[in-house]
Amino acid sequence: MSRRSGILEFAVLGLLRESPMHGYELRKRLNTSLGIFRAFSYGTLYPCLKTLVANGWLIEEPGSAPEEALAASLAGRRAKIVYRLTADGKEHFEDLLSQTGPDAWEDEHFAARFAFFGQTEREVRMRVLEGRRSRLEERLEKMSASLARTRERLDDYTLELQRHGMESVEREVRWLNELIESERAGRDQRESGPQSLAVQRDGASNSGTSSTSSTTNSTTGDEGGLPRLRGTSGGSPPKAPGQPDPSEDTTT
Repeated sequence: MSRRSGILEFAVLGLLRESPMHGYELRKRLNTSLGIFRAFSYGTLYPCLKTLVANGWLIEEPGSAPEEALAASLAGRRAKIVYRLTADGKEHFEDLLSQTGPDAWEDEHFAARFAFFGQTEREVRMRVLEGRRSRLEERLEKMSASLARTRERLDDYTLELQRHGMESVEREVRWLNELIESERAGRDQRESGPQSLAVQRDGASNSGTSSTSSTTNSTTGDEGGLPRLRGTSGGSPPKAPGQPDPSEDTTT
């Protein structure tokens, strides 16, 4: 199985974990929610679905009422098939979510993994984010070294393109730093929450305002999911993880 097909299978399983869908709806979600799949066609998606069904991770169900299915048959049309995640498929997807190896740090795979961070354990999110940051820092070092070697041989436009590529990677590193900081802040808040809450309740009780303190602090715990993030530097989003770096052509 190629890396790209593996990413598609991961994304399909993740979307179907949310709810059953038919092929058209799946492709639409892949295009709109996960932009890295804009180039995928039905000719790519349906073989993937068939493979997942054959592995026992999905099942096919009729997606129309019986009378609608009969009308489609009489009209010579194919009835819509809805794909539903099986128990084995859910278990397999959760296993994929727990993986934090180098594949999870690459451009397209990271984008797909990040899209499902809401279903991912906090510690796994941290390892993936830190791995991605490490990978980009290595990339920056190589780009900088390449630029230093080839600067004298480049015209102004190519040089500007090289700088633009480096700035894009630097912006993503800053974005990752803020995500990691927010994840750590959420974890620290969760770990220190019960103790600090007890202290505040005791103090409030002594001052006769225990009910107010309890109400205020009941909403400060970590309930999972992505913590609230600070704005990124400069107010603009980072480069899309799947975008190629133009300077990589000069490394050879």
